[in-house]
Amino acid sequence: MGLFDKIFKKPEKTADLSGISLKKKTATIVLEKKKLTGVSARVGIVLDISGSMRKLYNEGVVQDVVERVLAVASQFDDDGELDVWVYDNEFSRLPAATEATFMGYVEKNILSNSGVHKFGRNDEPKVMEDVIRKYTKQDPSGEPVFLVFINDGGCKPGIKKFIVESSGQPIFWQFIGIGDSNFDVLRRLDTMEGRVVDNANFFHLDDISQVSDAELYDQLLNEFPMWLKEAKGKGILK
Repeated sequence: MGLFDKIFKKPEKTADLSGISLKKKTATIVLEKKKLTGVSARVGIVLDISGSMRKLYNEGVVQDVVERVLAVASQFDDDGELDVWVYDNEFSRLPAATEATFMGYVEKNILSNSGVHKFGRNDEPKVMEDVIRKYTKQDPSGEPVFLVFINDGGCKPGIKKFIVESSGQPIFWQFIGIGDSNFDVLRRLDTMEGRVVDNANFFHLDDISQVSDAELYDQLLNEFPMWLKEAKGKGILK
């Protein structure tokens, strides 16, 4: 490392930490607005890494999404951990992202990780099954799970089975469609029948990088309070 790199390495890291602090403040404001302060929840994120997502990974958009959702996790979870999955036609369960590890998370744990299958076709049911397995069998707890699911279109109809089956479990699925592809499957979530409670929501953003933190958090947390109330009423949550 040259003298120039040594001088400027620390300020870059400080700037990143400052950015996550601002996101946390914004998340706190939105949580207060939604009457979610004091709520404890585990937070996870599932990231589409199919071929059409390549540009968003390379341009740092996915890293930014991880940081933005981590800011929410830090408010909900005492450990401030964000559970992470990626999927195309295969899936990987990755180390949790935290404030100590988020910088360069996507490059280190996804793009430079030869164990992660990348840029194939999408197959959501496989990763959804693993999410349910983790939170209901391998590592269950009494806390609700707020699961953010990023998809850029063409979601498999097979997701219905897992949403219906998990509707009696403490998992809320928040799907976010990004880009301009086909989201017909996700748009039908609100009319999906056979569930104990409505445990999934979807919204679409053409360009997530152009949406402010405040607007993103407002949409992200829009239906979670209603699900918490319904899940408690059905005895899914204490």
